[in-house]
Amino acid sequence: METHVKALGILQILLGALGVLLALFIMLVFGGVAGFVGASGEEGAELAVPLISLVGTMAVTFILILSVPGIIVGIGLLKFRPWARILGIILSILLIIHFPLGTVVGVYGLWVLLTGETEKLFATKSAA
Repeated sequence: METHVKALGILQILLGALGVLLALFIMLVFGGVAGFVGASGEEGAELAVPLISLVGTMAVTFILILSVPGIIVGIGLLKFRPWARILGIILSILLIIHFPLGTVVGVYGLWVLLTGETEKLFATKSAA
């Protein structure tokens, strides 16, 4: 089961990193669009640029709020921290709604982290 916990940790880190990359891409796209609209000199551009920037900032913030905990939990799982098991269960439940990749990782995470053998593994690793 130790191998499954490590694999889940790596998957959590990868999903979190993909989310961070997506946030950076969205920031680039919205920044570019705001720049083009601002440079167009059209009537109303002074109203549109802050609105575009606000929407982009909100999207990036939302994605980062969802992605960064995955990276933290993944690192904790690789180090067999007891708090990472609890947060991993919560994160796995939340990932189930992110179809299709998140669903697979979420179900796998629940299977790995809710097994009695895994609970004992975390108890022995944290005591050592």
